[in-house]
Amino acid sequence: MNQLTKRQKYIIKETISYAIIIVLAVVIALLINRFLIVNARVPTSSMVPTINKLDRIIGNRLAYINKDPERGDIIIFPFPDNEKETYVKRIIGLPGETVEIRGGVVYINGSPLDESAYLTVETLGDWGPYYVPLDSYFVLGDNRNNSKDSRYWDNKFVSRDKIMAKALFKYYRGFEILD
Repeated sequence: MNQLTKRQKYIIKETISYAIIIVLAVVIALLINRFLIVNARVPTSSMVPTINKLDRIIGNRLAYINKDPERGDIIIFPFPDNEKETYVKRIIGLPGETVEIRGGVVYINGSPLDESAYLTVETLGDWGPYYVPLDSYFVLGDNRNNSKDSRYWDNKFVSRDKIMAKALFKYYRGFEILD
């Protein structure tokens, strides 16, 4: 049986050391992605100007552990009509509310909603009224005239337990916090 030279032992030791570091990094990345964050790509322009087509976003999976989603939050969730697809939209209607769009204005329980912080174009058409079931949310894209959102889906609402994460920031083609 041949004995390994010092150089061969050193190479084996270093190779094992690097392999352990790589395996640990992969395991940590998988755990972070599974339990702490969601990394999503937005394939359409439905959230313009807040999120542009092909932007990548990071969402916090723990955001709603001790608090409920709020109106205006941008959430990541499986599309209610096909849960194999992931969607990113803004919460507009909360559980128990009635949402209606008349003359380009969103009304919550009969009162107009101020959306000047994120809308740049008037919404076309009249929609609703929609009564939001308990434990569910009504969501719309910021680019309302080019967004397939709660108004169009067969299953109009996002169930609380289906929300994967609250969008935190976009990082592709520039960095911007989304809160």
